[in-house]
This record gives sequence, C-alpha cells and structure tokens, in this order.
Amino acid sequence: MLHICCAPDATYPFLELSKEFETIIGYFYGSNIHPIEEYERRKEALVKLSREWKFTVIFERYDPESWVKEMKGLEKEPEGGKRCEKCFRLQLERTALKAKELGIEAFTTTLTISPHKDVVLINSLGKEIAEKTGLKFIERIFRKKNGFKKSVELSKKSNLYRQNYCGCIFSIRKEEGSNGTG
Repeated sequence: MLHICCAPDATYPFLELSKEFETIIGYFYGSNIHPIEEYERRKEALVKLSREWKFTVIFERYDPESWVKEMKGLEKEPEGGKRCEKCFRLQLERTALKAKELGIEAFTTTLTISPHKDVVLINSLGKEIAEKTGLKFIERIFRKKNGFKKSVELSKKSNLYRQNYCGCIFSIRKEEGSNGTG
C-alpha cells in the first residue's frame, strides 16, 4: 500500500515501486489538508492520475476536525517540528491500519519525495509503525536520483494540479509571505 500525500508526489514513487511490485494500492488520508477546496483539487488530481495510470486509490473520509483535535497543543510549532511529526505518524498509522484491514503485508509513503521533509524521521516512523502492526515498511527516499525533479516533470506531462504548500492550515500561514515550496 502506498500512502499518497498528493498526485504529483505519487508519480515517481509509483513508477519506482511498479518495478518491484505487481499491484500497488494507493491510500489518500487528506484530513490534514485545508481548506476543503484545496482537498478537492488534490483529490481530483489523484483521481485523474489513478485513472490515467490504472491503479486503485482508497480515499479516507475527509475529517479535518479530527485532524485539528489530534494537533491540539501543537498549533504554534514551527514547520518541520513536532506537529509535522505527529501528522506524519497519523498518516502512516492510518495507512498501516488500512493495509492490515485489507490483508496487505507492506506499506510505504510518498512523503520522502519532498525536499522539504525529514526523510530520516519519516522512515523511522514507518518502521516503528510496521513493527507495532506486524507489517513490513518499505523504506525509501524517493527524492534521491532526482526523484523530486522527475515527479515535477511527470506531473507536468499529465497536467496535474501541483500545490505550493504542504496542506495544513499552519503551512498556509507559513507560505503567505513566500513563493511556496513546490
């Protein structure tokens, strides 16, 4: 099972994993994405990609209120801090639970394609969650070997919507005065 944070970030990881695995099922959590219009744009782009590339994606019910409750007390954390760690953990836990529910033995995430995310932390969380759930975590750093650059090119080729912030309400605030993170 491939945890997908957005369609552009799924492109290169999907192609790389397709070299090793016959079937890849995507999983989109998305409750961290704000506002709802942004969530819908990202969901629509992922539906488009999954149809074009012919793979299944499971969309978790959009429930931003539960995500905000999970982040309570971490609102003022800096980008990349404890709030992001908790958000990564939540997304990876949900992915692992869905994989286990469906009888899928392994999971991984597209989060490691981003040049803005802590890949050591993400892979560490994945391994920890795998151990707790009895699943295998496929440890990857998808941004290596120009993975991020390739994902940008693949996204343009498929004309996918590409956002300029991570997704949560707190990352919007961070990006208001900047050029975005790509």
